[in-house]
Amino acid sequence: MAYFSKFPKGVYDIKGNKQLKLVTDIMRRIKVRAKILDEVSLYDTYDVPSGERPEVTAFKHFGDTELHWIILLTNDITDAYYGWPLSDQDFEKYVTDKYTNPQGIHHYEITQSSGDITGNGPDDYSHKIEVNSTESGAESVSNYEYERRLQDEKRTIRLLNPQFLGLFIEEFERKIQG
Repeated sequence: MAYFSKFPKGVYDIKGNKQLKLVTDIMRRIKVRAKILDEVSLYDTYDVPSGERPEVTAFKHFGDTELHWIILLTNDITDAYYGWPLSDQDFEKYVTDKYTNPQGIHHYEITQSSGDITGNGPDDYSHKIEVNSTESGAESVSNYEYERRLQDEKRTIRLLNPQFLGLFIEEFERKIQG
């Protein structure tokens, strides 16, 4: 099922010349409820390889490239280019276009003194807090490293278990018409 195929249609005078055209109401937006997104039994986690687009992931997981919208929706991605992990080549270009000095300091951070004081793996920085450069023990984080961390966060996505695909599409169709 193509994403916009179930959206309601309406007539609209695009040019203001009283010639009505049938158009798809693309202003509709469906958001997956947080309770559903947080239900871990509905999903598998997946690390997106460099350069893999949502359509390829959908084909690998669901056997259909047209279902890429389900992956984007269940991961709350509204921009399929910058919300999705960039390829290594696109990432390098993005960083050099965004920053005059990619190795320049983006911010300083320390390990928090209460709560979690270690990460859950090498790519988890949730135990770090941003501080001023004068803070005792502050370590610098470069622009490049900061952007790499953001990409690494985007790389791990949720994939809806295929056994729930029919129910998900049914619910989507009901909500979008609604």
